[in-house]
Amino acid sequence: MTSKLTKAELVLRVHELERQLAERTQRLEEIEGERQEYLSDLQRIAAEFENFRKRSARDRKTFLSRANERFARELLPVLDDLERAREVACQRDDGTLGEGVSLVERSLRALLTKEGVEEIDTDGAFDPHVHEAMVAQPSEAAEGTVIQVLQRGYRLGDVILRPARVAIASAGGNGDQDAAPSGEEQGG
Repeated sequence: MTSKLTKAELVLRVHELERQLAERTQRLEEIEGERQEYLSDLQRIAAEFENFRKRSARDRKTFLSRANERFARELLPVLDDLERAREVACQRDDGTLGEGVSLVERSLRALLTKEGVEEIDTDGAFDPHVHEAMVAQPSEAAEGTVIQVLQRGYRLGDVILRPARVAIASAGGNGDQDAAPSGEEQGG
């Protein structure tokens, strides 16, 4: 029993289907808009997370670098003391003690080198960025040349842990004078 629809019923049915199609098309566009919003939010959150990850890694690296810098700075006086102890032991001809202190000093130097600590070069001309002039002495060397290292200086990468404290050659004069090239007053 199939009934045939009249032309009027077919027109009504077509209009109803067109209305349903328009509603579903509108709903599909709304859903597409929501999807686009969610996608944009997801992309923004992913970018924020990536920036956070990079910033956290950079902050961690900076923190570790500063911690290493601080630790290395605190070890430098120990290294100085070991160097002085070795020199005294060698002057007193206490070979065993001198050898033991030398071994410890070399081990500490090797550890600091492994961690990136380097001794500042003191050969040649005075460099106020890495040297601290403690005295100026008359010398046959060219004026401004480092002639004696009073205390070794060290750097960790680009960071100066401690400048090299040096004596520099001055143009003929009468004995030791306070050095002015570093531009700083010295306390000892």
